[in-house]
Amino acid sequence: MTILRHAISILLLPVTVVVVIPFLLLRTGDAPGGWGGGAGLDLVSRVAGGVLFGVGFALFAWCLLLFARVGQGTLAPWDPTRRLVAVGPYRHVRNPMISGVATMLLGEVLFWRSGRLALWACAFVLINHTYFLLSEEPGLQRRFGDSYRAYRAHVPRWIPRLRPWRG
Repeated sequence: MTILRHAISILLLPVTVVVVIPFLLLRTGDAPGGWGGGAGLDLVSRVAGGVLFGVGFALFAWCLLLFARVGQGTLAPWDPTRRLVAVGPYRHVRNPMISGVATMLLGEVLFWRSGRLALWACAFVLINHTYFLLSEEPGLQRRFGDSYRAYRAHVPRWIPRLRPWRG
């Protein structure tokens, strides 16, 4: 049942954000590569986009494993972690999973050179920032109390700290 919980949360959230919505935007919007610039720029953009997507996916997958193993929960708000996750990339930044998904989106923007995908990536970041301020962080504070308050005081929300927090 645990695998099913994770599969449902992955399909409903990051797959929708990184696969379904970009597919629909590309299908109905500007043609991939619509920024111009010729074959050389196209190749550089596709390689950079592929690398960024891979880095974002690796970060997302690492965070997903930490949520399952350390946090004993999923990425879904309706099935959250039972323990505060403050290890691995979470020692540098509070929201590395969202950073990973945003990096995948940025990779898609560069790979497809799509203005519509760029707007979607910006909207995704803005939506998540608002969600974290209004819902996620207050919920974490209620669930984890002083341990979350200490974590929040030392680990930035979006811009990673260079040295890991050793809380």
